[in-house]
Amino acid sequence: MKNVVQVTILGQKYAIKSDGPSEEVDAVAAFVNEKIREVTTATNTVDSLQAMVLAFLNLAGEYLRLQESQKRNEAQLAKLLTRMDVAS
Repeated sequence: MKNVVQVTILGQKYAIKSDGPSEEVDAVAAFVNEKIREVTTATNTVDSLQAMVLAFLNLAGEYLRLQESQKRNEAQLAKLLTRMDVAS
């Protein structure tokens, strides 16, 4: 069952439908607002669309770096597990 959660991003209210708990939606909205605040502080950007685009570009970059890190960690884990199997 989908919950409807009211959130505010850059002063604009949104009704978000989610299968997750409302606390999760609130946490995501707070995270997005914080990332937008970081961009506006660092760049003195006042245009909300530009601030959102820059924030989402930063988030996408972070996400891609985390994905790559996870792939490296999984590969390293697979090597270690193979070593353990050989040693057994």
